[in-house]
Amino acid sequence: MTALTLSTAAAPGLRADALVIGVAKGSGSKGAGLVVAPGAEAVDQAYDGKLAGVLETLGASGSEGEVTKLPAPSGFKAPVVVAVGLGALPGDEEAGFEGEALRKAAGVAARALAGSKKAAFALPLADAADLGAIAEGVLLGAYSFDAYKDGSGARKNGKAPLAEAALLGAKPRDKAHKAALERATAVSEELNRARDLINTPPNDLNPESFAAIATAAAKEHGIKVQVLDEKALAKGGYGGILGVGAGSAAGPRLVKLTYTHSRNAKHLALVGKGITYDSGGISLKPAGHNETMKCDMSGAAAVFAAVVAAARLGLEVNVTGWLALAENMPSGSATRPGDVLRMFSGKTVEVLNTDAEGRLVLADALWAASQEKPDAIVDVATLTGAMVLALGSRTFGVMANDDAFRAAVVEAAEEVGEASWPMPLPEHLRKGMDSPTADIANMGERMGGGLVAGLFLREFVGEGITWAHLDIAGPAFNEGGPFGYTPKGGTGSAVRTLVRLAELTAAGDLG
Repeated sequence: MTALTLSTAAAPGLRADALVIGVAKGSGSKGAGLVVAPGAEAVDQAYDGKLAGVLETLGASGSEGEVTKLPAPSGFKAPVVVAVGLGALPGDEEAGFEGEALRKAAGVAARALAGSKKAAFALPLADAADLGAIAEGVLLGAYSFDAYKDGSGARKNGKAPLAEAALLGAKPRDKAHKAALERATAVSEELNRARDLINTPPNDLNPESFAAIATAAAKEHGIKVQVLDEKALAKGGYGGILGVGAGSAAGPRLVKLTYTHSRNAKHLALVGKGITYDSGGISLKPAGHNETMKCDMSGAAAVFAAVVAAARLGLEVNVTGWLALAENMPSGSATRPGDVLRMFSGKTVEVLNTDAEGRLVLADALWAASQEKPDAIVDVATLTGAMVLALGSRTFGVMANDDAFRAAVVEAAEEVGEASWPMPLPEHLRKGMDSPTADIANMGERMGGGLVAGLFLREFVGEGITWAHLDIAGPAFNEGGPFGYTPKGGTGSAVRTLVRLAELTAAGDLG
């Protein structure tokens, strides 16, 4: 991870490989054209107030994600100035730039400076919230997954991540600034741990090894851990998890992570889908649809990361994480279309499609979480292609059994910079899952498939418990090029939303 320092140094005198500043598209009283953002005053002054014109000559427009490099002015100890676009200038200039704009700009700059030992970031920094956003952007943007690349000598296909970043304008002795840096570091480190898990190939990450990683982290951070293996799952009657994992040589696991702050604290339960590889089972996925299915455990990775982050931050809330882990493979022992599974709740499910497996493992974990009567349950899953068709590759859907809670989850996601959208649970779609053989089928109407999946999960939430479902199938894995602070591959989608929900629960401001 990139090392972060809070610095009160003046930009000209700080030794670094590069100095990062922000620029924006002008509007309102500033008029059209490029505008140099706060934090870059020393650089602009060294250019006799003509920095914007120089950058425009070089083709800069201030657009989000744009990077323009130019030689630093005489007298600066950093040889290069990196101007990164912040997008449109805020309509209310006194309010400053939104945190997400700062986060994205810092991420773009950190990625552009791969191979550098040290960079100074002089982006707009008005308060502790801005500091936290910039710090997150740097740490998330500098992320690189190199575990399977030859690390000897110089890298052939890339550069080492930015080693150190000094955040100018910060106050090292200010409690709010120190707390913002601590939060950004904990959340970003755990989010990047989730990314590592998502990017790990399935021949190295299976339910057992995932459970071992979670166990080690739990012990390190004072989190209680319980792992149910095949025998314990069979004894407990977890038919959904066992049914999905029946075709694999790697047995399923249910991992329970318990972070306890106080007996009197609110209790938030998080449930994550952890299919370490999804072939579709007997209902085999066609070629072109299974190459990235190592990411089908992104929900469990997000829950794992969020619980550890909550523990590291010492949040005044009790958080329980449930990781429903299985590998969905075709074999002579695999669950078949037409089989009926008896779930942990006692309900029976007719399996019409073995590729609709995520809802089966989640159903068992949701019912297990419900037995503890938490104040709320939030599940996270790469659940349906239908949600990707509905919302695209950068937005996750939010469903819930309570409209106010759904709105609170969407608002929390917006606060931390994650795109989400409230989705309904239309009652008329429930009838499509009626089965002549079992209590319910795992498939319903094709149209609205993401909503059908949400309705299925709702059947396994305990009565009277507030619940939300996050379908992160779109944003969990980025198959395109990197953007903002988001890398190619595993993204860590929903981690920041879950941490924010834990914070709001601790403050009594959720639901």
